Amino acid sequence: MRLDIVSIFPEYFAPLDVSLIGKARDRGTLDVRVHQLRDWAHDVHKTVDDTPYGGGPGMVMKPEVWGEAVDAILASGASDGSEPGARPRMIVPTPSGRPFTQELAQELSAEPWLLFACGRYEGIDSRVMAHYGERMRVDEVSIGDYVLAGGEVAVLVMVEAIGRLLPGVLGNAHSVVDDSFAPGAMQNLVEGPVYTKPPVWRDLEVPSVLLSGHHGKVARWRRDEALRRTVRNRPELAAAIDPATLDKHDRKLLDELSFRVGPEDMAN
Repeated sequence: MRLDIVSIFPEYFAPLDVSLIGKARDRGTLDVRVHQLRDWAHDVHKTVDDTPYGGGPGMVMKPEVWGEAVDAILASGASDGSEPGARPRMIVPTPSGRPFTQELAQELSAEPWLLFACGRYEGIDSRVMAHYGERMRVDEVSIGDYVLAGGEVAVLVMVEAIGRLLPGVLGNAHSVVDDSFAPGAMQNLVEGPVYTKPPVWRDLEVPSVLLSGHHGKVARWRRDEALRRTVRNRPELAAAIDPATLDKHDRKLLDELSFRVGPEDMAN
């Protein structure tokens, strides 16, 4: 997978040289190219922003600088072995975008080429997204209901979430299957608590069921704990659970937690 990242702070992306993502880059699984947006600004000050039309606080990133940057990256696709006419999928981090979820990370991990545009100030001139949206897929994406100083942190989050889904990046492929929010049996449930050696630490014991070697009981315990944690920390996810996926044990546990899923007349 090829990733192009455009930013006025390329040094922000040093963490992509370490851990799993760094190893994936070393192996060639991820081809990450970080670009300095100011390289496409031609005035003496390398200006990338200007005052907003209509007034208001802050500055807006200039479309001509972004246009030259994106055009140059698109042109580079013809020289790196990409298929003729290949286009990346462009991702623009913004609080007003669609939520970034595990489902979207999975979708993006199937793309051969992603281009991340890191906005700053009040954002990128909207004509940039409109223009390139006619030539390729453009997604405005939010990592949460809060405002950051720029898109760089959001891109780091997305690259790690996407990159770890690529084949060979994680040492244990089953880790992805068991993730919180991953599609499957535990869908809509966050992951429960985890433990390792020693069995007793500061008078706190590992739950005995995890030491039992009984796989069925361990699986049941993990699902119960996932249900408990989801109800406690993410009740909106718990409320969205499909009642048809719940067994009698699940329903009994939810009754004990005084939490109702589905219609009031849900069958027992």
